[in-house]
Amino acid sequence: MIKQILGKLPRKPSKSDHRDQSGGTHTSSNLSNPSRSGDVSNSRSGNSSNSTLPVSHFANPGNKSSQAGNVKLNGNPPSSSYEALPSFRDVSNSEKQNLFIRKLGMCCVIFDFTDPTKNLKEKDIKRQTLLELVDYVTTVNGKFPENVMQEIVKMVSVNLFRALTSPPRESKILEAFDLEEEEPLMDPVWPHLQIVYEFLLRFVASPETDAKLAKRYIDHAFVLRLLDLFDSEDPREREYLKTILHRVYGKFMVHRPYIRKAINNIFYRFIFETEKHNGIAELLEILGSIINGFALPLKEEHKLFLVRALIPLHKPKCIPMYHQQLSYCITQFVEKDCKLADTVIRGLLKYWPVTNSSKEVLFLGELEEVLEATQPPEFQRCMVPLFRQIARCINSSHFQVAERALFLWNNDHIENLIKQNRKVILPIILPALERNTRSHWNLAVQSLTQNVRKMFSDHDPELFEECFIKFKEDEDKEKAMQSKREATWKRLEDIAAAKASCNEAVLI
Repeated sequence: MIKQILGKLPRKPSKSDHRDQSGGTHTSSNLSNPSRSGDVSNSRSGNSSNSTLPVSHFANPGNKSSQAGNVKLNGNPPSSSYEALPSFRDVSNSEKQNLFIRKLGMCCVIFDFTDPTKNLKEKDIKRQTLLELVDYVTTVNGKFPENVMQEIVKMVSVNLFRALTSPPRESKILEAFDLEEEEPLMDPVWPHLQIVYEFLLRFVASPETDAKLAKRYIDHAFVLRLLDLFDSEDPREREYLKTILHRVYGKFMVHRPYIRKAINNIFYRFIFETEKHNGIAELLEILGSIINGFALPLKEEHKLFLVRALIPLHKPKCIPMYHQQLSYCITQFVEKDCKLADTVIRGLLKYWPVTNSSKEVLFLGELEEVLEATQPPEFQRCMVPLFRQIARCINSSHFQVAERALFLWNNDHIENLIKQNRKVILPIILPALERNTRSHWNLAVQSLTQNVRKMFSDHDPELFEECFIKFKEDEDKEKAMQSKREATWKRLEDIAAAKASCNEAVLI
């Protein structure tokens, strides 16, 4: 039975994860084995029932990799020409490598899965052969030679690299919560496709795979086509792709800049063109692990990536689908270089939502995590525009937004930063606190507002009294101006009414 090699994926990476400062990446707990209850090992049992499973095609007939494999894609091989090869247990050690190559070639045959009743015997033979290949690549002793690597990559390419087809979702991709309520589309070929992914994962992770030799075949074109598959509708496929790409990034150091650049390009297309992509969360999980391993001081390339790709990812409407992973990446940058806090906070303010209250709650949660890693010098550079925005949130008619903004004072680090700069912050925030205390409709928000107001009053009564007097003066001036405005309009209305009775034009 094939053993699982990685743990399960947690929902949010922990800040206390082990950090590898020596290299550009590390294998952390947030990247895990994508196998679930339908693991490859489970597919060994119950073979007689396989014909009842729904299946689909492995590859698109127009796939370039398939053409390169010289495989007849749209034909159905007759039963007499597609027979199971001997088991590895039945041949001598000297013959196993040749048998391995023959089995790889056998698995390059693509069947027509549009009709699940066709070629049932051949499909089951191929599935069993794929399972044998996974066993072999896991237990092999001795480095893989170049000709074997070439055949491995060809077989994987023929089966995995295909056109991703999905039914139109109209504009629902823009509404994240609509998508969360929908069931993800599961690829019916997954029981077969999973074995190919497991095979590729074991091959990349194998100590018998020489990276210097394998990079000729797992090259930039191969990596780019792997990244294209991240747009798959099937979450199980994206889990495998995430783990495999992370292993490729860790093993093939020469590919690291190219992988980062390719992910950059996916983000740019998503942000500024389509706002449609299924794999943004998985790509950000990979990047969270990569950023964790960045050496200090940070390279200019990495800072540009933060400014040009990560911060603009706050713009799309479907941000709830990947916000948790994005927030982790952003916080990693601030923890590594506290001077980036000002850049991040100003970036958040730039993309701050105006009419989307649920998105605003997410921004406030992320802001708290960033402020927790912010030092006083960086805080002072952005506190004026920041607290103007927080004041607007406190006065929000949506109680969750107002509540979340007031919860910032429950964080000890943020409260200390505010107390140290109270002379600047209190005049900005006090009018919002007073308006909430007098007129906010939600009692919980009123109670939280009074608690914050009391914190300022207890810590520096003189400053609070001074700011309160200034607030009252400004309020009186505003009332006087409003009265003057109303009187002016009343006078104009009276003049207009008098002139109208005489049919005279009114000159204003």
